[in-house]
Amino acid sequence: MAKVFINPGHCPGVDSGAVNYSYGVTEAAIVKEVGEMVADFLRKAGCEVELLQSDNLAGENPNYPNVCASANNWPADVFVSLHCNAAASEQANGTECFVFSHWSKSDRLAACIQSQIVHSLGTSDRGVKVGPRLIVLRNTTMPAVLVELAFISNDADCEKLIDQKRDFAAAVARGITDFLTE
Repeated sequence: MAKVFINPGHCPGVDSGAVNYSYGVTEAAIVKEVGEMVADFLRKAGCEVELLQSDNLAGENPNYPNVCASANNWPADVFVSLHCNAAASEQANGTECFVFSHWSKSDRLAACIQSQIVHSLGTSDRGVKVGPRLIVLRNTTMPAVLVELAFISNDADCEKLIDQKRDFAAAVARGITDFLTE
């Protein structure tokens, strides 16, 4: 049974992440809901799932569990961190995934998730990008992906994030199971 670690980014009440004030929604709240649904879909597909929403502040603040250490110590087979993107330009839109490096198992996992989201929700395909400075990619020992579901700062994307959380969750879960069954 595959062990999948889901990390909804940021932490409601502590760090909202990006915010769309027009719609009154926060990144932390959206990815919390999506993450819980992803976990449910994966459990139904036969995966063992751990879900932890935290900012990975251990060391700086011992009251918050360290996401990377939790995933590594479990140990997870796959790590997926969920986020909503934001940009100064309200025109920026679409889905993108980040990995530590290309030509890796993480790169393949990201491609599976990216494809499912773009094809299921019709978001713009911003591709799979390298983000070696991202803590959750640098400090995990299993294939790891940071998923930017869509832009909370773009009204059309934000409406999808609000109205189609279940569709985003199903797409992420399908991408993970596509990778696990390759």
